[in-house]
Amino acid sequence: MSDALDKPLQNGTSAQSKQTLTQGTTGEMSRPNHLQRIAQKKAIVLNYPKTKKLEKLAVYSSCKQSDSCKCNGWKNPNPPPTPPRMDVSQPLANLTDPCRSCSHTLGAHVSHLENTEESELNRLLRIVVDVENLFMCVHKEEDAETKQVYFYLFKLLRKCILNMSQPTIEGPLGSPPFEKPSIAKGVTNFVVYKFGHLAQREWQTMYDLAKMFLHCLNHWKLETPTSRTQHAGTEDMAVYKVNYTRWLCYCHVPAFCDSLTRYETTLIFGRTLLRSVFQTMRRQLLDKFRAEKEKMPPEKRTLVLTHFPRFLSMLEEEVYGTNSPIWDPEFSQNAANMSGSSPSNRFASVCLDFDDTINHAQPPPTATGVSGLNRFTTSGTVPVTAGDTFTSINVSPGLIPTTRRTSKVETGGGSELKRKLEDAFSPEEVKRKRIDGDISAEYLAEVVATITEPEKMVGPDTSLFPAHSARDESARREEIKGVIEFHVVANSLSNKPTKQTLIWLIGLQNVFSHQLPRMPKEYITRLVFDPKHKCLSLIKDNKVIGGICFRMFPTQGFTEIVFCAVTSNEQVKGYGTHMMNHLKNYHIKHSVLHFLTFADEYAIGYFKKQGFSKDIKMNRSSYLGYIKDYEGATLMGCELNPRICYTDFSSVIRKQKEIVKTIIEKKQDQLQKVYPGLTCFKEGVRQIPVENIPGLHDLGWKSSLDKGKETHMDSEQLHTTTKTILQQVKSNSSSWPFQKPVDKSEAPDYYEHIKFPMDLKSMTERLKNRYYCNKRLFIADMSRIFSNCRAYNKPDTEYYKCANALEKFFSTKMKEAGLMEK
Repeated sequence: MSDALDKPLQNGTSAQSKQTLTQGTTGEMSRPNHLQRIAQKKAIVLNYPKTKKLEKLAVYSSCKQSDSCKCNGWKNPNPPPTPPRMDVSQPLANLTDPCRSCSHTLGAHVSHLENTEESELNRLLRIVVDVENLFMCVHKEEDAETKQVYFYLFKLLRKCILNMSQPTIEGPLGSPPFEKPSIAKGVTNFVVYKFGHLAQREWQTMYDLAKMFLHCLNHWKLETPTSRTQHAGTEDMAVYKVNYTRWLCYCHVPAFCDSLTRYETTLIFGRTLLRSVFQTMRRQLLDKFRAEKEKMPPEKRTLVLTHFPRFLSMLEEEVYGTNSPIWDPEFSQNAANMSGSSPSNRFASVCLDFDDTINHAQPPPTATGVSGLNRFTTSGTVPVTAGDTFTSINVSPGLIPTTRRTSKVETGGGSELKRKLEDAFSPEEVKRKRIDGDISAEYLAEVVATITEPEKMVGPDTSLFPAHSARDESARREEIKGVIEFHVVANSLSNKPTKQTLIWLIGLQNVFSHQLPRMPKEYITRLVFDPKHKCLSLIKDNKVIGGICFRMFPTQGFTEIVFCAVTSNEQVKGYGTHMMNHLKNYHIKHSVLHFLTFADEYAIGYFKKQGFSKDIKMNRSSYLGYIKDYEGATLMGCELNPRICYTDFSSVIRKQKEIVKTIIEKKQDQLQKVYPGLTCFKEGVRQIPVENIPGLHDLGWKSSLDKGKETHMDSEQLHTTTKTILQQVKSNSSSWPFQKPVDKSEAPDYYEHIKFPMDLKSMTERLKNRYYCNKRLFIADMSRIFSNCRAYNKPDTEYYKCANALEKFFSTKMKEAGLMEK
């Protein structure tokens, strides 16, 4: 940096000013309120007396004494006092003081400003504060490319002070917008395209999720090109560098330097930038949400952890898809797909509302390092800490719908929205891993149409149950016919319970006391009638024949099951399973997705059948001190899936089995091949070679002669050959994604999909331990690397392409070594 730019800040500001700059300025500051301090600093400067203002502007003004003087700024000949004066608004010098650089007076540097209007002086002083902030950014920034952009903007603003001009970014970057349609427009189109058919209330929720996504993206700090190269390779890096520079100049820096015009990221960038940041942003957002889920209210937790990930998955398909209509500049929504309001009016309101939200967004914080959501508070503001940095993202208050709770299992208007939102994510819409050889949707529809006919499923007599029917099949039929009913009841101290509620509670107390003889009756009575506990009652012939007593802990995200019993003369009818399924549905409606219970030796089998396990999925800190501990019992837990309707679960599974069975039969009909029989024995032939049997080779059978043709190697030769091939594979340019095990932080759900992971590092360890005693083991592990990659990633990803290229290279080397058939 030249002395002309450097010295004014060193010599023209007081120690107090420098202290303020060090603590409160900008760009990459670590304190959360630096934006407020910048605003306060500007307010203080604008309230200076005119003499002080001229002194401050003189530091950045060239000398006007003569044309031959090349001084770019007045430099105070006298050092600031030590300690610094408290009143920094008073000038340190007067207009007759000479410049330490050119010896001309201070007045010679500001002669052009003496008759300038106050408003123009204030505008220039705002730029001065921004210059000081950028100066600190240049010195604090470690990334070379970012530092270069800061320095360019620093010089631009200094030049504007010298020339008293408006800051304008010129050069090869172009001017906003840089791509059409914009990200905001594309996401708007996505909401209309995918969710336009929903009723107004559910559609509004999807729209709010889109607003939340755009809001997060507007406040997102892009990673530097240098950092991106380390994990994303060099593909499209030139384009990313240009967009990163544009983002710095038009979005990030103007957030704390308001002398520059600020634009929203989602309004000036399009699909290209979104593609480059989407996967990283999505992963970090969801990781932060999951890490802070315990601090969220239950309603927000369900929407953000359940619906938002699927919303992002659907959006991801449109972002990376080749033929997505949402990026068409002429995009229009078919009126037939809209409901609940005029399609054109609703679409217009979306566009206007999005534009209004974006244009009137709050000033963005300066999030440095890896941005992400770190804390979800009940006020609707999401503070984010990343290292020593801070940002906050305000989630739309309309994001969470208000629903009324109900105590009836059969009712539950609060879940109506949730179910309709689940319907919005239809199986065709939700992102799924494509499996090689998978059947088409049309073919599946044809199969389903066949087996949904009753006579195709259970025969002409629909009153009969099929073989191996589910345990709760009979109970479900009885509920449909009205033979049994389910109700959630509880005692209350604030509202007097109805007579019917008290009768059912007494009936439940009798059932639990009779069926659980080792449990003290006083203890059972106390918990059943405790207002903090609720009971799911099973009613038959107006009598209680079973029930489940439980206590909900919504803030902790789990429910403790205390008692569960069915009268002995009504057991083995599927009531216990159907009763537990009703309880699961009830808790899904109330966004509580974990059950915990202490089961004695007689109840462990029942709870296992209901999906409970000794492997608790919750953090121990979430339930420790809340659940009651029972001596001699086993703690078991069950995690609920909010997408499942448990009372219909067994019938859905049964239908899926029928679908698979029918598909297999159809495949067999297509693939079945009948070979002519052997007639040679009628002609007196006593025996023939096995390989002459028709169809045997088609099934993959090999004769002993064929097997003998395989190259034989001793163990040492095989070890040497496989070691050479493995080293060649590791050195290949396409092997970078497979060098080491997949990091969970980069792909949190990888090990949920891939049960048998493999990588080149693990193969190297196995090779050292002499694990590969034959070539089949070596080929199997290498093939697993490629199959795992293709199972987890989509065909258009870089990882998928690397797997194909590396597999081809591996096959070539194996054939050259004689370890694989050519």
